Amino acid sequence: MLTPMMAGGVVFPGLFLLSKNTLQRLPQLRWEEADAVIVSARLVSSVQAVMASTAGYIVSTSCKHIIDDQHWLSSAYTQFAVPYFIYDIYAMFLCHWHKHQVKGHGGDEGGARAPGGIWAVARGYLQKEFLMVLHHAAMVLVCFPLSVVWRQGKGDFFLGCLLMAEVSTPFVCLGKILIQYKQQHTLLHKVNGALMLLSFLCCRVLLFPYLYWAYGRHAGLPLLAVPLAIPAHVNLGAALLLAPQLYWFFLICRGACRLFRPRSSPPPSPSETQD
Repeated sequence: MLTPMMAGGVVFPGLFLLSKNTLQRLPQLRWEEADAVIVSARLVSSVQAVMASTAGYIVSTSCKHIIDDQHWLSSAYTQFAVPYFIYDIYAMFLCHWHKHQVKGHGGDEGGARAPGGIWAVARGYLQKEFLMVLHHAAMVLVCFPLSVVWRQGKGDFFLGCLLMAEVSTPFVCLGKILIQYKQQHTLLHKVNGALMLLSFLCCRVLLFPYLYWAYGRHAGLPLLAVPLAIPAHVNLGAALLLAPQLYWFFLICRGACRLFRPRSSPPPSPSETQD
C-alpha cells in the first residue's frame, strides 16, 4: 500500500513545482508567480482527472460481474490518488493566497506579514472553499478507508464508475483559467462551458441513478426498488456524495445562464433622450 501512496506523494507536488518553475523561468514566458501557481494547480488537477477517469474506464469495462470481479488498478489508483487530495488542499490555499495579494488586500510586503495576516487569509479560504476542502478531507478520511478495507475486494465496477466522475474536471479547470484571463467573450469559453455542463451532468449527477440501475439489472430489480433492497448506509453514502454534486451543478447552470444569456442593450445616453 505504501508504494502507490509514496508515488502519488512525489508525482503531484513534483508536477506542480515543475510546471510553476517552467512557467516562471522560460524566456518566452516569464510569468509572475501568482499566474504560474494558479495555472499549475489547474494543470495538476486536470492531469489527475485524466488519470483517474482513464483508470476508472479500464476498471469498469473489465469487470463483467459488477460485484465479484476485481481489477488491480482499482485499489492501486485509489492509494496513488490519496496524496493528491492532501496536496490539492494546500494548492488551493496557495491560489487563494496569491489572488488575495493580487487584489491588493495584502498590502505591501511588510503588511502581508503582519500578525494575523495569514490567519485572516486562511479563514477567508476556508469560508470560500469550505465545501471543496470538506470534500477532499472526506475522500482521504472516509472514502479511502471504506474503499480499501470495508469493500473487501467487492464492487470494483462501482469504484471504477466513481473514478470516471473526474471526466468533467479538465473542463472546469480550463473554464477557471479562461475567466482568470478575462476570456469569457471567446468562442473557446462558450464551447468549454457547454462541454463542462454536459460532462458534469452525465458523469457526476446522472452517475448515481446509473449505478442504481446497474445494480438493479444485476439483481433483477426495477430501478425504483433498488433503494429499498440495499442497506440504508449505502443509500446514505450515495446521498452524501450526490449532494455536493447537485450544488456544484446548480452553480454551473447559473454560470451557463449568464454566459449564454443575450446581453441587454445599454440604456440611452442623456443626449439621446433630450430630443
